Amino acid sequence: MELGALLKGIGLGGGLIIAIGSQNAYLLRQALKREYVYTCIAICIVCDVLLIGAGVAGMGEVINNMPGLLFWIKITGAAFLFWYGVRAARSAFKSSSFNLDKQATAVSQRQVIAAMLAFSLLNPHVYLDTVVLLGSIGGQQPGQGPWYFALGAMLASIIWFLSLGLGAQYLIPIFKRPVAWRILDGAIAVVMWLLAVSLFL
Repeated sequence: MELGALLKGIGLGGGLIIAIGSQNAYLLRQALKREYVYTCIAICIVCDVLLIGAGVAGMGEVINNMPGLLFWIKITGAAFLFWYGVRAARSAFKSSSFNLDKQATAVSQRQVIAAMLAFSLLNPHVYLDTVVLLGSIGGQQPGQGPWYFALGAMLASIIWFLSLGLGAQYLIPIFKRPVAWRILDGAIAVVMWLLAVSLFL
């Protein structure tokens, strides 16, 4: 029974986490630039683990019963996603490209931490997926099932973010070409805008 709940958590958690989103897009971009990659991976994992645990512990039901709070979370998240989409679009139209071989980083660690936390916590989809959806399904498991379910979802999150952050290095030769960065930034802009719009559909 516990094994079934664990596997269910891995499957459902993995399916939700692997979907293209703002958090994954920013982590991929930082991994390709090789800027504070381990910091970004750690933030993604810690935030997901805490949110999944909170959802299974009952926080999902609390959020569902507070539509006003959810509305303002959506407004804030949509504004942030739209703003970052504009930044990515502007970057896609610039003639310059990233120099992946340079030693100096373009931004400070504090800026990267702030951005990664924002993508992890200001995006309402994160709460809807990890806290509300995983929390409600995990909470329905019998016996100790909820916590085995949560453990499975957490394992899926850990494996995915480590794979994405560390595996991006194999794409670096491709992104030595300016056109590859333009395509990536353009794709990120579209993803951000679609996510912002989808919050209200």
